[in-house]
Amino acid sequence: MSHDRTLLANTAHAIVTVEGGTAWTHHSGFDTYAAARAERLEQIDKERRLYDEEHKRIVAQIREFQRRAAMNDKFAKRARATEKKLERFERDRTPRTAVREQTVRMGLGGGRTGKMALRTRGLSVPGIFRPFDAEVRFGERVGVVGPNGTGKTHFMKLLAGEDVRHEGEWMLGARVRPAHFSQLHEQPDLANLAPVEALQKEALDFGQAMRILSRYGLTEVARLPFRMLSGGQQARFQILLIEVQGSTLLLLDEPTDNLDIDSAEALEEALLDYEGTVLVVTHDRWLMRLLERFLVFGDDGSVIEALEHPYG
Repeated sequence: MSHDRTLLANTAHAIVTVEGGTAWTHHSGFDTYAAARAERLEQIDKERRLYDEEHKRIVAQIREFQRRAAMNDKFAKRARATEKKLERFERDRTPRTAVREQTVRMGLGGGRTGKMALRTRGLSVPGIFRPFDAEVRFGERVGVVGPNGTGKTHFMKLLAGEDVRHEGEWMLGARVRPAHFSQLHEQPDLANLAPVEALQKEALDFGQAMRILSRYGLTEVARLPFRMLSGGQQARFQILLIEVQGSTLLLLDEPTDNLDIDSAEALEEALLDYEGTVLVVTHDRWLMRLLERFLVFGDDGSVIEALEHPYG
């Protein structure tokens, strides 16, 4: 089971999709999956339309026979026969369940800043990564990559303003406002708040809150506490809050980890349109296609810059 598009593209010879209360199999690779799914959804929609049209026609027949039966008894028999026909039709010809497509539209905004967005000088977290110098300029998309446990999350939390013990210096540029996406969805202030309540705390009225929740595919969970949302729903709501609160520097720690394919693609489109700087911790090789260069955190505590992802 996977949402990893690179893994699917490189290895899958068949793809099983669970949706609409059932499962179906695409007997080919990921490169043809989107077209096959679109064709399937179109066929299901066509079946539903034809079913509805025929159902409506039979029901109209029954009503007409019942109307005529008031004047002629022979139509009562026809009405009963047509009712039996409707029962068989509903039993034998029920179409496949329509799939409600999830449409997620994200918009992250952003804004202009000074040319320098981030600079580090001799920055280290003792015992985790050694001192390194780096500079990130406005508008760059930089990947923060490396094995687990090498300090990537510590680095992102530090830049987000959390209390992380460190040595050396770091500074954000003029007009840089960071927004942090937490890999583990660590949001203690949100845990017991429903999404619509959290948005009202951001000065949105109820109507505005519901409209933006709809854009993110979250209206059905608008009144559930954040802690009860699925991992994917929590991820989408974190991104939604980033949009509402505004930023000029995105600090994203594994943002696609819990996202379904449609949501991951919506995030990528939003990142392409974002007017600002992006630092993203990720193992998602599909997402890495958007990134211009990388800060590579090594098992030996080193941090180096690279133009290509070092792990292929």
